[in-house]
Amino acid sequence: MYNNVTASMVQESEQSRFMARTYGWMALALFISAASAFGTATLLAAKLYGGANPRAAYQSVMLLFAVAAVAEIGLVWWLSAAIRRISVTTASLGFVAYSVLNGVTLSTIFFAYEFTSIAYAFFATALTFGVMSVYGLKTKRNLMTMGRYLLMGLIGVIIASLVQLVLSLITRQPLYMLDLLISAATVVIFTGLTAYDSQKILRTAQYADGSDAYKKVAILGALELYLDFINILLALLRLFGKRRS
Repeated sequence: MYNNVTASMVQESEQSRFMARTYGWMALALFISAASAFGTATLLAAKLYGGANPRAAYQSVMLLFAVAAVAEIGLVWWLSAAIRRISVTTASLGFVAYSVLNGVTLSTIFFAYEFTSIAYAFFATALTFGVMSVYGLKTKRNLMTMGRYLLMGLIGVIIASLVQLVLSLITRQPLYMLDLLISAATVVIFTGLTAYDSQKILRTAQYADGSDAYKKVAILGALELYLDFINILLALLRLFGKRRS
């Protein structure tokens, strides 16, 4: 009896550590991305508006964004594919590097939207994320079926976004209504995925044993939550953000 109680206490302790590690990594990634985005925006503003050759500055900035975007996509793919083989330190550094690169690409929102709109969108995202994460952790309902439908919806959003891009290039006109529909769908899908991912992480935590393998799983879980948060934020900005004139 005593051994069973002790084992249960140890398992609960490991579960708590796993959850704290996952959400801690996610919070750290958001902080790093925010700092990276603000710092990049400040440097780019000086380069774009304070230089003698604005055209050359603009081209170099676009090149920077292209390189950062390709690098972060490659980094996520590598991190997901190699997570079993790499060390915890390497996985941690890869996750931090991704947070920095994503902050670089996110710096564009400081040029597109008013700072107050960004702040409001961030707090709305934090509230939405927090509520849905708690729901995912506390609900007795199995969200796995809902998760499959949400993932199918996400594929639909990606396809619709590609269609929008092609049509915009052909017509050379912004498709505002389609953009609004895609943004609204994005908010709904990633709000649901927040609850789904939170429940999935909680179920994984039940088997956590403090090993390096589970430390790396916590990083992947943090990445999923981070992407949920960022996508909700960007979609809310597209829906309600006040653009700079």
